[in-house]
Parts: sequence; structure tokens; C-alpha cells
Amino acid sequence: MGWLGKLLGGDEAKAAPAPAAKAAPVGSAGEPASGAEVDAVFYRWLAAAGPQQASAEVEKQIIDELTRLAQSPVAGAALVPRVPAIIPQLMRTLRDDDMNAAELSRQLSQDVVLVAEVYREANRPCYRPRYNASPPIDTIEGAIMLLGQNGMRMLLARVAFRPIISMQNGVLAKRTAPLIWRQSEKCAQAASLLAPSMRANAFEAYLAGLMANVGIVVAFRLIDQMYTEEAVPQSDEFIDELFAQGRILSARIAELWEFPAPVTSAIEQAGQEDAPALAQALALGDRVSKLRMLVDATRFVHDDPFVVDGLSKAALACFDKLEDDEDE
Repeated sequence: MGWLGKLLGGDEAKAAPAPAAKAAPVGSAGEPASGAEVDAVFYRWLAAAGPQQASAEVEKQIIDELTRLAQSPVAGAALVPRVPAIIPQLMRTLRDDDMNAAELSRQLSQDVVLVAEVYREANRPCYRPRYNASPPIDTIEGAIMLLGQNGMRMLLARVAFRPIISMQNGVLAKRTAPLIWRQSEKCAQAASLLAPSMRANAFEAYLAGLMANVGIVVAFRLIDQMYTEEAVPQSDEFIDELFAQGRILSARIAELWEFPAPVTSAIEQAGQEDAPALAQALALGDRVSKLRMLVDATRFVHDDPFVVDGLSKAALACFDKLEDDEDE
């Protein structure tokens, strides 16, 4: 995976649902929910946690093992799969400012799954508004030209990371992995949309969003392996520490895979006070994407104070853009 830092870094990128379930209370009346509160609601929804509590001993064992993996990222990286071999070749072509659509389409033709992804992306409503009466894109060269260099880089990064997060074993990990992947896609999109106004690199923000939850996937695998009770570990202290150690593990694996240094730093520093702009974009993208997932799952209505309080106009606009396309 050493190619990632060299190839993904490249040049800088230019930058009403059904009735909701009862909402968890916000920490203090009139104040926005904290990041920890959003994480806690999101985790309990992901895990389909019931009222029963796991023992403190089991929770401690899981956190201790996650902390150990954060200090030994090679072991943590072994719990997630590798990326398709064709991706480095494609990313190498995309680093060239004089990107050749014909050469890229030739390389893409080696993988029918990637070809289908490119067609699908080029014909999404965000690229082709519903009022556009022109016929769908039906050539790979046309799709590449429509998406452009940065759009293709983001698409390929997303395709490369999908198996890392979404293909998991174990009862809990298998159930939660597709949802974590969906949130990772939305986080990456949100972070890249918010980054330019925060003077951060859009493509680095996209990579950070895709990578930020790899540690959480590992955490759910650990829960599958280590707890034997019916109750899912879910105390506030457990969830807070799980996200903290998961973030550190994500950053360490990103370093191991030679991601650009700003990306690894942003993952580790997201949510901290006085964090750099890229980390701030990631933290806000993470919050907005989790809230979007909870609203789409009817956990909250879209204008619930838990959702909207504390979000700027730009963040609210981003929240709206993350709503699933009707054709997906």
C-alpha cells in the first residue's frame, strides 16, 4: 500500500422522512449536541443496541485490545483487506495534468466493475440534473471527460476503499460494515465540499473522510470476537473511548499505508480545539454525515434541534446535498 501516499497525493485538488424515533436528549438545554453525543447516538443506532448493558469488564477488555492495536497498527491493518491491483495504475495516470482519456479508458476496460462505476457516477443527478434532456452518457471516454481529473480521482479512491470497510465477517461487523461504509462515503463528500471555504485541500479532505472510520470497523470486529453476552457494549465511557482509539488506529494505519501527512494528521486531530483546517473540515463532515444517516434512518426528523443546532448555513446546505439520490 506504499503507493497510496505517492499516487493519491498528486497535485492539490481545487478546491421529509417518516416519523422519527424518540430522540436522545442534547447535553444542555439550548446548546448544540457535542461530538461525543452525536457519536453515542450513531454508535447505538449502528449496533442496534438494546437497553441491556454489557459488563464493565468486557468493555475494558475490548478497549484495551483496541488501544493495543492503535499502538501496533500492523496488527490492526491485518484485520482489513487490501485494494484492487488495478487502482495504482489508474491513479498514476490521473496524476498527470495532461490526463489522456483514451489511455485511461483502456486501463479501465481491464475491470468491468470499475467501468460500471464510472458510467453510474457520470449519470448521477448531481452531474446530470433531472431537467437536462440530453441522453445518458454511454461511452467511457465521455464519462471520463464529464467527471474530470478530480472527479475520477475521488471515484477511484472510493472504489479502492469500499472492500476495506464493507466486506467484513462476524455478526455485528457484517451488519454494521455497510452502514459504516455509507457514512464514510458521505463523510468524504461532505468534507471535500466544506474544505475549500475552510482553506483546506478538497481531495485530502475526501481521502481523510474515507479513511477516518477504518479503526471503527476494526473495533466492531473486536467486539464480535471478544464479547459473549447478549448485550452490546454501549456505556458512554466505552463509546467515547472506542471512537478516540478508533481514530488513532485509523491515523496509524494511514501512516502505515503512506498516506499524505496532512491526511493522517487530520484524522488524528479531528474534533480537537485549534485543529488545522483539514481536521476541522473532516470533523464537520463527520458530524454532518452521521446526522444525515440518522435522519435518513428516521432516527430524527430533519429539523430536530439535535440535528440542526450548531450547524452553519454551509453545513446545512451540505447536509441537504448528502441526501441519497432517488435512483440509488
